[in-house]
Amino acid sequence: MANHETQAAVQTGTEERGTDWRKSISDHVAYALLTYTGLQIFVTVKALSEGLSSILPYFALIVLVAAIIPACRWFEKRWQGLSDQEASDPAYAGAFRRDTILLWSLAIGLPLLLTGIFKALFSVM
Repeated sequence: MANHETQAAVQTGTEERGTDWRKSISDHVAYALLTYTGLQIFVTVKALSEGLSSILPYFALIVLVAAIIPACRWFEKRWQGLSDQEASDPAYAGAFRRDTILLWSLAIGLPLLLTGIFKALFSVM
């Protein structure tokens, strides 16, 4: 069985090429957007159930469109410009890791941060 898996990896080019940073970043961007949206909906609904103004969901959506999507596209564009040889170069592993950590920090942290800011603003009003 192991020989068959190795043979399949060679046929698809994964063994000889390694990771394709372009495809990997696209996957991370897609999952990060889904995570961000899910968290945004969850924390927004939670905040609304606590009695915050109905403007909060609109603010959250504006931030989603105005900040997150272009930021995610920036991450993706940055890696899509790589040549085929560069796309599998292990030397890019550190930069890829840095970008994915930043991407996921934004995807998870921003909805929580925004809701906290909105809660603080609405509690003062």
